[in-house]
Amino acid sequence: MRACNTLIPTSQYKLPLCAKPFSPFPFRPLSSVHLWTRISPYRMRGRPFTSLPEAIPLQDEPPENSTKDTVEHLLTHQDDVARLMKMERRSTMSETHNRWFPYLDKLRCGSQYLSSEEVLEAVAPIMMEERKQRLKRVVMNRSYSVCLVVEGLSDFGNVSAAFRSADALGLQSVHVVSRDSSKRYRDNRHVSMGAEKWLDIELWNSPKDCFDVLKSRGYRIATTHVGMDAESIYDMDWSCPTAIVVGNENRGISDEALELSDLHCSIPMNGMVDSFNVSVAAGILMHHAVCDRTSRLGQHGDLTEEEQQILLAEFSLRHSKGALIIAHEYAKQKVAMSFSKL
Repeated sequence: MRACNTLIPTSQYKLPLCAKPFSPFPFRPLSSVHLWTRISPYRMRGRPFTSLPEAIPLQDEPPENSTKDTVEHLLTHQDDVARLMKMERRSTMSETHNRWFPYLDKLRCGSQYLSSEEVLEAVAPIMMEERKQRLKRVVMNRSYSVCLVVEGLSDFGNVSAAFRSADALGLQSVHVVSRDSSKRYRDNRHVSMGAEKWLDIELWNSPKDCFDVLKSRGYRIATTHVGMDAESIYDMDWSCPTAIVVGNENRGISDEALELSDLHCSIPMNGMVDSFNVSVAAGILMHHAVCDRTSRLGQHGDLTEEEQQILLAEFSLRHSKGALIIAHEYAKQKVAMSFSKL
């Protein structure tokens, strides 16, 4: 049995049918704020972990059933995988591409399929222009060439913080290798700021299962490790497809992961302590990878126009539950029109 399950979270938003009447009172319930309302930076509690304005994560209101969208739920309920899928995904590397891109240009709607172009046409009426442009800017800065792997983390807060940094920096793919899911953890959605909604999350039962698939997709495996054979992250060429692996808060990377990896890397330390918090280390690694890719390639985002359109369709479907329903209705109308022409 395959050890991988792909998680692509959905939202439970319900779009308002009309604008709410003006209220003279300065305070409104959170549920009355539209999805496309721009949130003032002065009302935000923290600053985004990036210097790239286009890479700021999309932040939304908590869904009606927020317990279904927390990182904790995503990492402990693998049975929801099928329900959470949107665009169809490929299982192996395409022969026509030299790098990994997971999505096919089709959304399954019953017995019918919609292309990404049709998906965007279907959901366009329910999205404000500002929202569309925001999604386009985010997609332009996305890349699968660098991905994050967290192995054996025992604190959902660290996982959530790493997810938030990955989204903010333009990484689309994150992987979680097995950990003890029997413990109870607090809700850390406020840590991730909902970043898990916009990432492709894959779960694995062992480092071997994860690394075998990543290598088949063209990635080199770089595990963080403090040792004589570790290469400084500042000496690495991050334009090569790379999977960054960070380990457990206390034990670090497992011996199995170290043995199976292609190289060991480390962040040079200049102080008395010899390690960072794992989520901080993950953020530093990803930030340097993005900066190095930008200096070498001109930009971090490297999706083709076709891939950008497909990912844009995926994001458009994720932004609200109503979007997926509308896409299915569009497919039904498409079938009805084809029969009427016969």
